[in-house]
Amino acid sequence: MLLVVDNGSVYTPSLLKCTKDLNLDFEHHVFSNMSSLNLDDYSSVILSGRRKNDSEMNIINSKLVKHSVDNNKPLLGICYGAEILALTLGGTIKKMTSPRHGLYEINITKKNHLCSGKIKGFESHSYMVSKLSSSFTSIASSTDCKFEIFQYDDKNIFGTQFHPEMSTDGKALLERFSSIK
Repeated sequence: MLLVVDNGSVYTPSLLKCTKDLNLDFEHHVFSNMSSLNLDDYSSVILSGRRKNDSEMNIINSKLVKHSVDNNKPLLGICYGAEILALTLGGTIKKMTSPRHGLYEINITKKNHLCSGKIKGFESHSYMVSKLSSSFTSIASSTDCKFEIFQYDDKNIFGTQFHPEMSTDGKALLERFSSIK
């Protein structure tokens, strides 16, 4: 079963609709309810975006990242989820010179399980991943974001700086992620 973690993003309802439309077996929980869950009940995790910075949210999401790495569980971090994935595993983020909002072309630069060629991704952020540890591989970039999609080690742990739930190409990416075991 897929665990969708709600970090308060305005796009979470679209993410939930997308998971329903894909007929995925999933549960949706707000980040603050994670302590009541047995994480071993879930085969994969999606970390949603967020609206505002919250230290408790950061701690909980970092624990989910570490759990996924330690237990070899697929994880997809979306926007903030990608940023906390990078931060937890040795990367950095920075404030952008101007926020991004809308559809942008993303160039896939490395063969991967999620997508190929060029895709359109919906961006809505003012921070971005600026550095990844050597354990990560960048697999997509755009004109303003060097790390649009990245993967941790050889594991099925990915970050997308954009919101895949908000574009046709992104929904295809979510479908491919959901088929990873």
